[in-house]
Amino acid sequence: DIENVPIDRLQAFYRKWYQPDNAMLVVAGKFDQAKTLDWIANSFGKIPKPTRVIQKTYTTEPTQDGERSVTLRRVGDTQSVVAMYHVPAGSHPDYEAVQVLTAVLGETPSGRLYKALVENKLATSASGADLPLREPGVVFFTANLRKEQSLDAARETLLKTLDAIAKEPPSKEEVDRAKTRLVKQVELDLNNAENIGVELSEWASMGDWRLLFLQRDKLKAVTPADVARVAKAYLKPSNRTLGQFIPEATPDRSEIPAAPDSDVLLKDFKGGAAVAAGESFDPSFANIDTRTQRFTLPNGMKLALLPKKTRGGSVNAVLTLHFGELDALRGQAVPGSAAGLMLMRGTTQKTRQQIQDALDKMKARMNVAGAASSASASIDTVHDSLPDALRLAAEVLRQPAFPEREFEQWKQSNIANLERAKSEPQTLATVAINKHLQIYPPDDIRAPFNPDEQIERIKAVTLDDAKKFYAKFYGASNAELAVVGDFDAAEVHKLAAELFGDWKSKAPYKHITKVYATPPPINRMIEAPDKANAFFYAATNLKLREEDPDYPAIDFAVYVMGGGLKGRMPMRIREKEGLSYGVQTVLVAPDKDTGSTLIMVAICAPENALKVEAAFKDELDKILKDGYSADEVEKFKASWKQEQQIFRTQDGALARHLATNEANGRTMAYDKKQEDAVLALSTQQLNDILRKWVKTADFSIVKAGDFKKKGITQ
Repeated sequence: DIENVPIDRLQAFYRKWYQPDNAMLVVAGKFDQAKTLDWIANSFGKIPKPTRVIQKTYTTEPTQDGERSVTLRRVGDTQSVVAMYHVPAGSHPDYEAVQVLTAVLGETPSGRLYKALVENKLATSASGADLPLREPGVVFFTANLRKEQSLDAARETLLKTLDAIAKEPPSKEEVDRAKTRLVKQVELDLNNAENIGVELSEWASMGDWRLLFLQRDKLKAVTPADVARVAKAYLKPSNRTLGQFIPEATPDRSEIPAAPDSDVLLKDFKGGAAVAAGESFDPSFANIDTRTQRFTLPNGMKLALLPKKTRGGSVNAVLTLHFGELDALRGQAVPGSAAGLMLMRGTTQKTRQQIQDALDKMKARMNVAGAASSASASIDTVHDSLPDALRLAAEVLRQPAFPEREFEQWKQSNIANLERAKSEPQTLATVAINKHLQIYPPDDIRAPFNPDEQIERIKAVTLDDAKKFYAKFYGASNAELAVVGDFDAAEVHKLAAELFGDWKSKAPYKHITKVYATPPPINRMIEAPDKANAFFYAATNLKLREEDPDYPAIDFAVYVMGGGLKGRMPMRIREKEGLSYGVQTVLVAPDKDTGSTLIMVAICAPENALKVEAAFKDELDKILKDGYSADEVEKFKASWKQEQQIFRTQDGALARHLATNEANGRTMAYDKKQEDAVLALSTQQLNDILRKWVKTADFSIVKAGDFKKKGITQ
């Protein structure tokens, strides 16, 4: 449809729907209300109100009168079975119970489907999701499995588990766990300006923005009886769409009620207490450095603590561990990843489920993972819960249990994900480019592998390998903890010393550099049968690092080239010629190593891949020949500076950046120097430096897609 729609149809659609009386504007964050309202009035208030009236929806979804089935056959490497049911609109009184029902069935690892399918090795994953809409929507439950597993057995168990919940209602423990997690998600989202802006617009589109708060309060009141009632009402075979159709002589239909009137629902509703507002924080480099408290623990671990008042008392923490040397880590890429990915799956004191339950109770999100030379923990929580969240992070990092059942589940899930990815155009193109540009021996942890090679290594790794890797390398002698948000710095400093100050790394650590290589350019087409989209990937290595004098100019030049929707490449390939759905250029530069890579990627229809390549080469030639214009450079300097400033107002991103700076021995003064270098660039300097480093002929290019079907050859 996108490739073939006539322009007059697009124009007619635009004129019909893109009108001020059909638009919604949400502004969220710290801003001057009066000024913002004036800006909105000046920008949008001048648009005349159209005389026509938007046509109201008149089609009503009929009651489904029998189980439906569909089978899709397409190239791929994993199997899936999905059961979907019609449910009421997001504003309907039943919907909160539907959400809890979905969580009881579909959560990992507490959900009934996970226990029935994944723990019994019938599937690699199981999940559930619901779609709250203005009109009646759907809830669906999915099981993914490998080729070797039985689709019949998985389908039978999936349906048996779904059908059984009407006869075996959820327990109070199941319902309370689901409610705790769902309410936690809402309350944490209310602390984030971007999330709350999106959420308010979603609920407003369902009838009224206040439904968000009504839904939160109603979630807390859901009972096991409510969940059992909606399960019996909607999870009926006659209301299900699956992979087959079975006629019934006497169908048992589900009558889906209409969406209620929001005004009636909200007539007597009173919102809860307002979320506490944060301070007006100055995100300048100097202020961040002035407010950041830095310490070094006896074992060498570095702390960067930036306390400030935040909306809802939110706080973000990032802990990073570095370990190992190149020779000691040879052949340890998969054992290292296995050890890191097992950390959140159980400690000597808590099961995987108990870890998740603890996080839900303390209103915290935590992710802990590791690879061959590092591990990290990120925490998103609130002021009162930060100490407990840090204690839990320490427990996860320092006392992993490595349960055998979880290890086998990890292996199966990882293999299934790789099997699913290996026929995808993006995977095929990315692997081909990486294998060409990154030249390392197979036992080097920096070496890239294709999915089949990764699967072979995952099959070979053992739980004992992961345990040995952890015992040999993990420790906090080379680590950084950065915390940004509403917290007590003295308390966190003391707690960090208690939790991590005595944890020393047993093995020596030395940073592993990314080596610069100059393989000859390639240009390849890779077949990805039966795939609707193609993937274009162009890349070249640069002997460049962040600390080089030319780096700020190259980084900014790449931003102008295609770091956003208005860059040269997106405007040419996406906007002007309409060849691609998404175009991006990016510079991947190590902090202190010389192995940088300049990348341009695009998603397109297979028949447009060669046109994308031609447009990319032609536009890059024009940039290098004619250079960027002075007006263009100044415009992008302003947007680039604004993006950098916004980045520094996002506490999670700032915490990660402070941790990286600590690892590299830097302060925000270094970032200020880099920004000043960009802003001081003349147009001539920028163009000269870009020409010095970038040549069109140096790019390796790979296109992956279903080209044979379109009769396309190189």
